[in-house]
Amino acid sequence: MHPRVFVSILTAVWLLHSSAPAQEPNAFQKGAQLTMLQINDVYETSPVGGLGGLARVATLKQNVARSGATPLLVIAGDFLSSSVASSIFKGRQMIEAFNAMGLDLATLGNHEFDFGKDVLLARMGESRFQYVVANVFDAATGRPVGGAAPHLVKTFGTLKVGFFGLCLVSEEISGDKRRGLQFLDPMTAAERAIAALHREQADAIVAITHLSYEEDRRLARRFPEISVIVGGHEHFPITAMVDRTLISKAGSDAKWVARIDLRRDRDGLERHLSMVTVDATLAEDAATATVVAAYDARLGKELDVVVATSRVALDGESRSVRSGETNLGNLVADAIRAAAGADVAIVNSGSIRGDRVYPAGPLSRRTLLAMQPFGNVICTLVVPGRIVRQALNSGTAQWPTAAGRFPQVSGLTFAIDAKRPEGDRVTNVRIGGGPLASDRPYTIAIPDYLLTGGDGYDMFAGQRIATGPEAGEIIVAALERYVTTRRDIAPQVDGRITIVR
Repeated sequence: MHPRVFVSILTAVWLLHSSAPAQEPNAFQKGAQLTMLQINDVYETSPVGGLGGLARVATLKQNVARSGATPLLVIAGDFLSSSVASSIFKGRQMIEAFNAMGLDLATLGNHEFDFGKDVLLARMGESRFQYVVANVFDAATGRPVGGAAPHLVKTFGTLKVGFFGLCLVSEEISGDKRRGLQFLDPMTAAERAIAALHREQADAIVAITHLSYEEDRRLARRFPEISVIVGGHEHFPITAMVDRTLISKAGSDAKWVARIDLRRDRDGLERHLSMVTVDATLAEDAATATVVAAYDARLGKELDVVVATSRVALDGESRSVRSGETNLGNLVADAIRAAAGADVAIVNSGSIRGDRVYPAGPLSRRTLLAMQPFGNVICTLVVPGRIVRQALNSGTAQWPTAAGRFPQVSGLTFAIDAKRPEGDRVTNVRIGGGPLASDRPYTIAIPDYLLTGGDGYDMFAGQRIATGPEAGEIIVAALERYVTTRRDIAPQVDGRITIVR
């Protein structure tokens, strides 16, 4: 008999405020042998925009346990990076919060490799939860990285569940971050893990993955014996049936938790999914909240640490940066291009904040955050030259009116001819010292806001993405690294943008 699945996307009504006991679960949930609670792509320990917060997730797990169910809290990768806090603490704040909240199982995502092998091994060693990863190995030992289990079996009452983990192996993990590690094709690793779980006579197989949705779909089609794919990487909720396999992704930053109940009876395996909104109706678990608060306090002090010195004042006045080249605009664009290793970078000037001239002198992390407060990440695309030109024309369409879409650039120069019509004012575009070639491919680094059409930059839709928002580095972290490695900076206005009057 085919497994049965019941899927409902809703805010779970069985939760009350923590001051009152949880309501009785529904009839299906009451009979479930296992209740998986899924999060993925969690970069912040505290709520974001009123939703999320690991202390609330801890309370959710406790409420599920009090209701008589057996909860298993799982994260499907991406948590050590990237955030302002992670750039300072190298993900230690996430591990300590996970330990306090009672995380049970984790697989690795692409951002777990951002700080290299040594930091990853240190964080895994500090974890009090189990890692399950079938396709990432320590090159020195040939064994799964950090003592992770490639697969494992857990018994819940009469239900025997086999788990295995997979991490993506695409170019989103750059070569320098792979040093000392070996990656195996996810499908090959899955085949081996599933064969082992069959030998151990698992009643249900759960893949905990950090793959793209298309890769998860391929996995489900190739291995229909997988009951559930608990996935990550996409930053929005996804619930789908692919053949006989349930695929679940729970968004990002623990704003939602996917509750997946498994019940096996004589008719087969049933799966029920509901999406729980993590909001203020869930009180904060005290132990987890204490860890979060301690790191927040440390972060406040760390933000005042001086990381570099500027020998010149940095022009971040809105009127200047939104209508012409400024040295701060050049600095931010250079940092983005350097982080991506791209041919060029374009950044919308509206993302450069503060509306002031930052005086010459010490640069603290807090100052850098004031310049780049939005948490945008760097995306890298491969586009023909004509798309670069379209982007520049779109960005300058409102000139001479100051506008947030005005482009600050790196790796290229161009002119704005005020006599030409709106949308066709850009001339003499040069990249790397040579003229722009309309059909030649260029790598371009942009904020994720532009990738999604922000500020009218809709020309990037449908272009080839080399590094998407799920894998990009947060801009303020890239900016800090850029100035820290130089220690002493003096960016200039150097003729990247010329006004032809």
